[in-house]
Amino acid sequence: MAQDKGLSSLDKVMIAARAADSKKATDILIQDVRELVGITDFFVIVTAQNNRQISAVLDAIEEVEIKEAGVKPFSVEGAQEGFWALQDYGDFVVHVFQPEGRDYYRLEEIWNDAPTIPFVSENETASEEE
Repeated sequence: MAQDKGLSSLDKVMIAARAADSKKATDILIQDVRELVGITDFFVIVTAQNNRQISAVLDAIEEVEIKEAGVKPFSVEGAQEGFWALQDYGDFVVHVFQPEGRDYYRLEEIWNDAPTIPFVSENETASEEE
């Protein structure tokens, strides 16, 4: 059973973003929606290339959130369809899209008034150092 370790919402969001990055998710965007949405604090929006990668990203995020933050998602939606999936952790929501779905829904544009939280991919950093 997961025991919440009391980390801040932002700490948990950064854990999720790093986990998605570890599975080669791209275009990782973190939006602070606290002033715009009454049901959550942050959105983590990422792109995965196919159904298999979406599953790998979701699994990695859930595993590391349980291990490092002691939290599990309240719900997971769309994981079976593979076009788009969502993990709801209460204080943050993770959206994993295939490229076509991300282009279609343009979630980050719907909430474009939300400030973004900087996230630097370790994959980008590694390729810049080469």
